[in-house]
Amino acid sequence: MNYIEQAYKGKNEWYHWLFTIVIVFFGWQLLGALPLTMAGWAKSKNTIQFTEFAKDNFMTAGLDKNFLLFLLLVMFLVGLIFLFIGVKYIHQRSLTSLITSRTKVDWKRFFYGFFVWGVLAVGMTYASILLAPENFIWNFNATPFFLLVAISFIFIPFQTGFEELLFRGYFMQGIGVLAKNRWVPLVVTSVVFGLLHGTNPEVAKLGQITMVFYIGTGLFFGIVTLMDEGTEIALGLHAVNNITAAFFVTTDWTVFQTDALYKDISEPSVSWEMFLPVFILYPIMLFLFSKKYGWTDWKEKLTGKITKLDSLKEII
Repeated sequence: MNYIEQAYKGKNEWYHWLFTIVIVFFGWQLLGALPLTMAGWAKSKNTIQFTEFAKDNFMTAGLDKNFLLFLLLVMFLVGLIFLFIGVKYIHQRSLTSLITSRTKVDWKRFFYGFFVWGVLAVGMTYASILLAPENFIWNFNATPFFLLVAISFIFIPFQTGFEELLFRGYFMQGIGVLAKNRWVPLVVTSVVFGLLHGTNPEVAKLGQITMVFYIGTGLFFGIVTLMDEGTEIALGLHAVNNITAAFFVTTDWTVFQTDALYKDISEPSVSWEMFLPVFILYPIMLFLFSKKYGWTDWKEKLTGKITKLDSLKEII
């Protein structure tokens, strides 16, 4: 039974999907954002200042950077909890079926993806610094930095886990069951994943060309999920990507503004670094994973049909 067909193990009427999406959105955007909203109100002390605080996207409104990052990540933790509640109690199926087609979650796959992409991410970061040292300043401050590292390793996996299990998990399975094939959920989840990142501040600075990176990254994670019949590798890739982004280099115009090791002071511009992962590194990573895990039959796994009858036979 393949990964998308795991959805057949639970209840799949349209109202199960609608109700789950509603409670996830409610938990993520309302309950999850409540601590951040309260902190903004306490910092502002009056309605006018709070309005300005909100317009600032909470990024430059005077809160401690580590505390702000923690509050932002709490939103995703709450969203993840509500997603688990929806799968477990509304769809009435196991959380494992949301994560993988295997009988249990394969954490070795998670850590392999985490380690391999972590090495590449750190290497590319230092290559950028060595190639253009005038664009970076040393920003190390021991206490806030080590607190940032702790927050990043503990809480960022909740943020990336929520995004992966919502897009490459819940939506991939739901759209696959509806479309009765694999290529539609792959394309739709990749495009929507990319477009939702269009609200990030770097898109305003660099323009819509950044959608190539975001949609390309979503497509990469989606291909990995379908070929491996589970989200474990994608979860590791996404987690380490955001962790290294949080504490190695910060800027004044990206979504993560942190007490990182370095600060990029260059003028925002589109460079080769944006396209290198999508057109060079991601294909190399797919080749590496395919050799390690024996991926075959790419056409079937990425475009094949989803049939309920075959899935039910496997369950029986």
